Amino acid sequence: ACVVWVCGWVYVRLCMIFVLGLGFFSLCFLMTSRGPPFTARSEGNVSTDLPGGGESRGVLRKISEMLEVILRRMDALSRLSNSSSGDAHRLEELSSALDRLQPAGLLERIESIAQNMSDLALRVEQILQRSVRDKAKEGTLGQCEIPKEPRYPDCQSKVDWMRARWTSDPCYAFYGVDGSDCSFLVYLSEVEWFCPPMAWRNDSSAPTHKPRPRTQAAFRSDMGPLLEQVGGGKESLSFMKRRIRRLGPQWASAARRLDDRLRHLVREQKRVLVHVGFLTEESGDVFSPKVLKGGPLGEMVQWADIFSALYVLGHDLKISVSLKELQGFLGVPPGRGSCPLTGPLPFDLIYTDYHGLQHMKQHMGLSLRRHKCHIRVIDTFGTEPPYNHEEYATLNGYRTNWGYWNLNCKQFMTMFPHTPDNSFMGFVAEELNETERRVIQRNKADRMALVYGKEASMWKDKQKQTTNITYSLSRFTLSLSLSPSLSLSLALALALSLSLSLSPGSLPLSLSIPLSFPLFPLSLSPWSLASLSLSPVFPSSMYSHRLLIHSWFMRYPTMHLSNHSVLMRTLIMVLWCLSLPQVEPFLPFEFSCEGMLERLHAYIHNQDFCSPEAPAATVPTVTNSTTSTSAPPRSWPPLSALRALASRGGESCVDACRGAGLVCEPAFYRFINNQDAFSKLDLVCEAMEVERNHLFPAFSSESHECSLQTEPLLYSCSGAAAQYRRLCPCRDFRPGQVALCRDCL
Repeated sequence: ACVVWVCGWVYVRLCMIFVLGLGFFSLCFLMTSRGPPFTARSEGNVSTDLPGGGESRGVLRKISEMLEVILRRMDALSRLSNSSSGDAHRLEELSSALDRLQPAGLLERIESIAQNMSDLALRVEQILQRSVRDKAKEGTLGQCEIPKEPRYPDCQSKVDWMRARWTSDPCYAFYGVDGSDCSFLVYLSEVEWFCPPMAWRNDSSAPTHKPRPRTQAAFRSDMGPLLEQVGGGKESLSFMKRRIRRLGPQWASAARRLDDRLRHLVREQKRVLVHVGFLTEESGDVFSPKVLKGGPLGEMVQWADIFSALYVLGHDLKISVSLKELQGFLGVPPGRGSCPLTGPLPFDLIYTDYHGLQHMKQHMGLSLRRHKCHIRVIDTFGTEPPYNHEEYATLNGYRTNWGYWNLNCKQFMTMFPHTPDNSFMGFVAEELNETERRVIQRNKADRMALVYGKEASMWKDKQKQTTNITYSLSRFTLSLSLSPSLSLSLALALALSLSLSLSPGSLPLSLSIPLSFPLFPLSLSPWSLASLSLSPVFPSSMYSHRLLIHSWFMRYPTMHLSNHSVLMRTLIMVLWCLSLPQVEPFLPFEFSCEGMLERLHAYIHNQDFCSPEAPAATVPTVTNSTTSTSAPPRSWPPLSALRALASRGGESCVDACRGAGLVCEPAFYRFINNQDAFSKLDLVCEAMEVERNHLFPAFSSESHECSLQTEPLLYSCSGAAAQYRRLCPCRDFRPGQVALCRDCL
């Protein structure tokens, strides 16, 4: 009897635990089986999708029946224990001890819970059904149907994509996507913009962001904080820090002079991100391992100077050389980059390169389209409009590995002013003080030349050219009857770099001859060190520069290295220059610290690619000298600098403006892209067409047809065709600063 009692007691306790677990499971079932409260596809099937429906009530009935069976078996065990009278005393003691281990009235409480389960489920069902009816009256459930609005033609296809792929990137769940059509529509209307806003979501619209308080920018002279921010761990960064530290005094002096010229102008501090994409591990970082092995350093020279100029101008600067840093600075959602940013861009300006553009495309999603007007691309050679416009480049054979970003071409910033279609960023050539100049003049070898090329490939098949140089120089030495003591030696050096970080006096040459690209940081060193430099001629207009506007550069000789007769004539001029008493050092102002600070200051505070431009209908007409308008729209450069003219057939606007002592300014094209501009230039239009063509606006000399441009991204100063006389918007320029007009500060 004792054994039976103990077994019965154990069974009772197990049943109690089972009942409690079953009750807890039932409550969990009620809460979890309901799913999202508003996932019903239509009002007609509300009862089948909500707890308490036919299926849910059937489960609850089974639970209630199981509880009744358990309670009946517990009663039977209790009667069994009463029939064993022989061990009654011992059983009573055991029962008393067990009763002390359990809460009083537990069985009664379990029975009460079991009896009330159905009532509780019924009440939950009533509450949920009432809530659903209220929401249905407000039209909420109807919004979960895929809208068919002409303004959002891609909504259905995007919802279909989300149904199949929403788990492909964790960022969708981060924004609340849970697999339901309602969550898809909320995401596609509020995070992206492929579906119309949902009326019942008005109260959950994104909070308004307070405008950032304006802070005044102040010139800086202590480069220490910048050096700490650049960091280390890469030889490329160490190279940049050495350059920043070495040029620190020049930057500080230049900042004081510019501040005085600006008359201590109050300048707004900008939030600036600089992301050097080519230095990231994801892009290969091919430069860092070669820094100490003669690798190309010209790009790092420019980036170091960009860091310095932005910092010295007093802006809030962040520097990124890794994807992790880029993601942290931008605040992109976690995941693989499929989702766009929802908040405002935390930067006013972003300077990057083509690698960085690709990084931002991968990690900013569709928001790159919204924020790309803040981006400035450091582009060595530049990108002209036909290569920048994706569709036009594809259809007309201009597609390249670096183009098709559909930016305003002024957002591309070049190392040299190759084309006025882009903005000229530049770099800094080190200046010499008077003591250093005297040392250079005293120690410079009068009859030494350096032939250099940055990579081994540039020396390939150059044996004939170097032989011509050697032969020509030796012939001229004899024909000029120079003193035997001034023997001429030709130093053939394999300089595998764009910049050797030359210290004053380390280039004691009279002549430097680059084998390839004529204008790079190393190319300016001979000018600043009172030497001469020859430049190879290239057939591509990509390498033609605009520095010839300066009179000094009229003496800058070019030559075809493989053409022996041209080389001989060029060297005659060079040796005549060397026979002069003294060749003075020369550094163009735009390649000085002050010149770069002035130029970058003007860009930062005046270039605006985010504000919409004036529509063509409100653009004023233009005369040959000035605009005829009483209230001109805002423009930078200012409209007062505009000079309109027509090119000759087969002449580009770059050459037409330069021939008039001016610079072509593509920002002015919108002011001359109208019929009035043709008549002001005495061009009679017998017909008028509107087309997407990078040569337009233009006048056909053959058909007397005038052509206007339909795509602002294709306004281009470069390009020519024999049958067209192009309409050219020209401007003046500041002495020593071709990138800026006279009134651009």
